[in-house]
Amino acid sequence: MPLNPTRLLPLCLAAALSLPALAQDSGANATLDPAADLFKAHCLMCHGADGSGDTPAGKIFKAAALTDPMVTTKSNDELHTVIKNGKNKMPPFKDKLTDAQIDEVIGYIRKLPPR
Repeated sequence: MPLNPTRLLPLCLAAALSLPALAQDSGANATLDPAADLFKAHCLMCHGADGSGDTPAGKIFKAAALTDPMVTTKSNDELHTVIKNGKNKMPPFKDKLTDAQIDEVIGYIRKLPPR
């Protein structure tokens, strides 16, 4: 029986979301910017490289655009709480990132160019 690609997509997406460690780059693909590496490993799939949330997973989970005033006007403490504890469909990262790493990601997000 041939595989139907449209039936595989949800399975692949579910597998990718449940195994975020697979999304981490190392070796030749790693950058010299730890914050960029953290963003790439933990945020890129949903929020995209530009922070727009315009990715397949971002559309499914209605990921916030990180350059939107709804996000940019929040304090670092507010963003830290959201990343650490999750919000709506965004999962918590308290078991995946230290407080210092969360702060690095926030610094990276603050540097994303506005759309």
